[in-house]
Amino acid sequence: MPALRFNTPRTNRPDKDQFNWLIASFLALFHVGAFAALFFFTWNALFVAIFLYWVSAIVGIGLAYHRLLTHRSFQTPKWFEYILTICAVTAVEGGPLLWVATHRMHHQFTDAEGDPHSPREGKWWAHAGWILVGNALRQDESTLERYVPDLAQDKFHVWITEFHFVPTIILGIVLFLAGGWPFLLWGIFMRTVAGYHATWLINSATHIWGSRRFQTRDRSTNNWWVAVLTLGEGWHNNHHAHPVSARHGMKWYEFDSNWYAILLLERLGLASHIQRAKLHNPAQAAESLAPATD
Repeated sequence: MPALRFNTPRTNRPDKDQFNWLIASFLALFHVGAFAALFFFTWNALFVAIFLYWVSAIVGIGLAYHRLLTHRSFQTPKWFEYILTICAVTAVEGGPLLWVATHRMHHQFTDAEGDPHSPREGKWWAHAGWILVGNALRQDESTLERYVPDLAQDKFHVWITEFHFVPTIILGIVLFLAGGWPFLLWGIFMRTVAGYHATWLINSATHIWGSRRFQTRDRSTNNWWVAVLTLGEGWHNNHHAHPVSARHGMKWYEFDSNWYAILLLERLGLASHIQRAKLHNPAQAAESLAPATD
């Protein structure tokens, strides 16, 4: 499998006994850049950051990596799938093979032994600790063959996984030429850090705080404020109960921007075979006020 050339080998040490200084330095640099952006504020730079946050974190991660590539909740023409994947890599959360493999592992072992980022190991571990420590981002060949055989056979996804930083570097150059330091700091560093924490809150907060509509085998919750930050990805208990469903917000008041985007793509002929949750019992859709236990 040629995709493995970019991976550093997994260590044989326990997951929590191997600090990843390279990733830690990279994340620290981006957080410093986000802080520096506060001293280069312009309204145009803020609007650029908001737009790119939507493109990369909402459409890229939520719609492309999550609903399309991980769960195959709908289908698109290959050329459009590749465009969406490029949007996703600009979120700087890694290439599609590693991201999808990690998320499929999460669904197989949710809140149990083998889950890469369960709050059972601590709130900070679920939020960001699992990235800084251990083997979660060093998947070996056998792991990728097991969890992403579909993507590993696709030459584009293999290539973009190996060179996933390239689109962001190109975007950074374009932003700097267009708007100088404000566009670069807000359009790359600030919006990327915002996207990081939005994604990480789904891993942590939506397995700790919120309500549970469905009695799943895990501790997933529907968390309204995470849903606000992610424009719909916070209806996580709904998602874990019906992981293949393209729709996460199952009540009229559960705003889910990516579901509306998928419906629009269907109208445009760019989405098909859309998977929908089958609620045989109408009572299943009733709101539960039972909080998640901590």
